[in-house]
Amino acid sequence: MSEYRITAVSEKDHYTNEEVDRLLRREQLRRDRNLDYTCAMLDEEGQVIATGSLFRNTLRCLAVDSTHQGEALMNDVVSHLIEEQYRRGNYHLFLYTKCSASRFFGSLGFYEIIRVPEQLVFMENRPSGFRNYLAGLRSETKTQLIERGIDCARFLPIPRCCEEGQDCGGSAAMPRISAIVMNANPFTRGHRYLIEKALAESELLHLFLVSEDSSLIPYAVRKKLVLEGCSDLRNIVFHDSGSYIISSATFPAYFQKDQESVIRSQASLDLRIFTEISPLLGIRTRYVGTEPSSFVTGLYNELMQTALPEAGIACRVLPRLMHEGVPVSASTVRTLLREGDFERLRPLVPESTYRFFRSEEAESVLRQLREVRKVTHY
Repeated sequence: MSEYRITAVSEKDHYTNEEVDRLLRREQLRRDRNLDYTCAMLDEEGQVIATGSLFRNTLRCLAVDSTHQGEALMNDVVSHLIEEQYRRGNYHLFLYTKCSASRFFGSLGFYEIIRVPEQLVFMENRPSGFRNYLAGLRSETKTQLIERGIDCARFLPIPRCCEEGQDCGGSAAMPRISAIVMNANPFTRGHRYLIEKALAESELLHLFLVSEDSSLIPYAVRKKLVLEGCSDLRNIVFHDSGSYIISSATFPAYFQKDQESVIRSQASLDLRIFTEISPLLGIRTRYVGTEPSSFVTGLYNELMQTALPEAGIACRVLPRLMHEGVPVSASTVRTLLREGDFERLRPLVPESTYRFFRSEEAESVLRQLREVRKVTHY
């Protein structure tokens, strides 16, 4: 063991990267497509015997060669990765692992957030992290309701049935509170249409904006456009999703057998987290729009229509807003922005979104859009 060493693996180090890939394959894993740091443990002959990677504030692609298991090598790899995260200034860390490995990571200081049986466990290195996140959602809801002069007591109840873990979704006495989770990449008339439809059937709407910066348009811009595009709507409470609700684009895939399994796992995890959030905010309905051109969204919506009602939450899937016979989508808007076709763009976005992209402030975003090959999703 004294001869083993851990080293960072450069993207240019093709030999070691190939060795890492071979190790992952031997352990029935694969390299995740979203990584920004990889390390390898080398034996005295320079062979890769363990590896681990990072992406933002998560640990990924952890593996030890089967011939060296039982030597506590993973402890050293995880310690190395945590030190690297701390060096970067990331102190609240997350990982996704197989159910069979959760006890091991628990011994290294990680705590279970949500478990999807026979699929995965989502963990963090803070014992009260998720509980504090939930408390924060209630706190910011109260603050925004007070700012709008809305009765907090009416819209922030904790029904006794919820405290006891019973289904309270059908209580006629409860106010009609709903939710939407969106990327808004960027905010379009389609997003606005979905929000208006939800508000027409609700007394209060919780709008969760996916806050990780994995989208082509930065989160600060997406949030600005949502807030400006909804400035005339009163009964909305806005939430950043934080690290607990993430985009399918960055969900880890390294221990999943295929892309559909990844989507199903991510959807199952996301929906379990949502069902933890809902009773604390009194959410009884979640609204989503159809996405004919997206396999990911279509499968996600299909799973949602089964999972949410089982938790006592209604799921409303609404047809997309159409323009000239075509669904209004953020993918189309990004394509038009990349092409600089503002004439065709204008009918698809709120005036506030249009004004932003015509301003000098948007130039860096537009430049990034022009530099990428693909601005749509599947």
